[in-house]
Amino acid sequence: MGKNQHVVSHGERWAVKAEGDSQPLAVYKTQSEAWEKAKSIARKERTEALLHGRDGVIRARNTYGHDPRRVKG
Repeated sequence: MGKNQHVVSHGERWAVKAEGDSQPLAVYKTQSEAWEKAKSIARKERTEALLHGRDGVIRARNTYGHDPRRVKG
């Protein structure tokens, strides 16, 4: 099973890091670019993508493949 993907601040840039890994998978200029990459990886691995703000607080999360039931909306 794959690891959850986190988008975190990385200096003045944004990094995509797999949960538990110390090194980023990729670094992007914008949070939006990093978020798209994290979601893409999470979709392929059927895990979760988590978007952190510069303060470290989770701002958004998308789950792929582990939903216990169908949710409308």
